[in-house]
Amino acid sequence: MNREEITLLGFEIVAFAGDARSKLLEALTAAQQGDFDRAEQLVAAANECIVEAHHTQTALLQKEAAGDDLAFSVTLMHGQDHLMTTLLLKDMMSHMIELYKRGS
Repeated sequence: MNREEITLLGFEIVAFAGDARSKLLEALTAAQQGDFDRAEQLVAAANECIVEAHHTQTALLQKEAAGDDLAFSVTLMHGQDHLMTTLLLKDMMSHMIELYKRGS
């Protein structure tokens, strides 16, 4: 894969992780307002975005494992960073939403 292709995949990961992040923060707001069904729907939608980001990431890992020389891309590194922090946010949101449920 050339650098341009790697960069585009980086943007794809950023987009999916960014969408997931937005949905997770929206889920927290729904939980704060006591709308736990909506919060759960948003977490599920965020999970779908995360799965898509993982598909892109896995495709790259498979290419590298097969011996392809992947070009370095700061955009891909940025995408990986977004995905990692979104995964952490997902874990935190699950706990925070549960705390709101117990408090209501």
